[in-house]
Amino acid sequence: MTVEKGQTFTGSEQVDRYRSLYYAGASGDFNPIHIDPEFGKMVGLGGSILQGLCTLAFAAKVVTDWTGDPGRLKKIKCRFSAPVMMEDTISVEGAVTDVQAGRAKLAIRVVNQNGSEVLQKVEAEIDA
Repeated sequence: MTVEKGQTFTGSEQVDRYRSLYYAGASGDFNPIHIDPEFGKMVGLGGSILQGLCTLAFAAKVVTDWTGDPGRLKKIKCRFSAPVMMEDTISVEGAVTDVQAGRAKLAIRVVNQNGSEVLQKVEAEIDA
């Protein structure tokens, strides 16, 4: 796939009710705000919230699905800006902002079903 400035891509992910438990098992992040809904309520989060790195992984998956090769993703970074709740739907929109010397820079927007940005300043680089 040839990558050119201005290309866009989209994707989405439904956060199932057990996703934070699966992610805790894989990552070792067993913080109670992620795995105990009652603890999440007690600290004002309204229930358990998804690990931020899992949300970023959803965004990275949209990029790698678009490129067709996970090895092409070289960098990705973000600022975690809002909690993702179980059963939220995460939508990812990306665009190629620059292509130079075999690398493409991507700007990515990640929102929940209410349009709230759950990740901000999401930037990635891929092999072009």
